[in-house]
Amino acid sequence: MNIPSSLPLVRALLADRPAPDRAENLKLYSWFVGKWEMDVAMRGVGDTQETMRGMVSAAWVLEGRAIQDVFAVPGLFYGTSLRFYDPNLNAWQVFWIDPLKSVFFRMIGRAQGNEIVNEGKETPELARAYGLPEHSSATVRWIFAKITPNSFHWR
Repeated sequence: MNIPSSLPLVRALLADRPAPDRAENLKLYSWFVGKWEMDVAMRGVGDTQETMRGMVSAAWVLEGRAIQDVFAVPGLFYGTSLRFYDPNLNAWQVFWIDPLKSVFFRMIGRAQGNEIVNEGKETPELARAYGLPEHSSATVRWIFAKITPNSFHWR
């Protein structure tokens, strides 16, 4: 689908750079803005592994005060994250929404060494979507590692 940037929502949502008043704190995820192809390896029971292809597209939004992305792997997930720096926490708030699997949950993102670690509590919806017990309250971690201008590892 080719969506013209002349649409009012697109013009109101997208920004071409981080907000100047927050640029320093927004650097943690600034490398993420752009389009990425993704190789996904899902480990199953035992030593089984399934590989899939997907894509990520991320952009500055909301006057450059947040980054929104679309993570998509056909048949596995198709959702969006909205991330913004929260000065009250000195960390990033990350909200993931996957309408394909009816999932919504929140994480907190921080730098840990050379990695970015997003952590949150598993919701019943997330557990159900991936076939796990609904009330495990496990910690969910999304880790961005080995970040370069052309690649990163996400686990």
